[in-house]
Amino acid sequence: MNLIQRMEHWGDTHHPKWLDVLRMILGILLFMKAVEFMNNMDVLSSLIGKSAFLSSISIGVMAHYVIMTQLIGGFMVAFGLLTRVACLIQIPNLLGALIFVNAPSSLMSPSGSWWLSLLILLMLVFFLVEGGGPWSADRLLEHHPMKSK
Repeated sequence: MNLIQRMEHWGDTHHPKWLDVLRMILGILLFMKAVEFMNNMDVLSSLIGKSAFLSSISIGVMAHYVIMTQLIGGFMVAFGLLTRVACLIQIPNLLGALIFVNAPSSLMSPSGSWWLSLLILLMLVFFLVEGGGPWSADRLLEHHPMKSK
């Protein structure tokens, strides 16, 4: 058994249930944020446009990318379905929010959204490494009776 398989086995056997609840809450929050962005597309576009890094066409494409990855990724994280992939597709959104949107205005503000974005990014990186846990669709599919046939 190589090092990665041993680490994964240890993580599977020592995974506390409260981490699954935290993963579910994270997924629900990401999904709700995507719904909020869908309802306020002009606000999202103006936030992305603040960076002065993209053209007007790119802003629209980027806004749709952010919404779709958060909508689908949030759903997948909440249910633990391909959790590592879902976290991986979320990380560029949070990096963009930290670097281009939140950093110029609220880095030193204690109530700014920079800290919330950083916390969510750290949680995504954690679940990228940790995986879905015992209360996840990944685990159900892994131990499904049809898999052994």
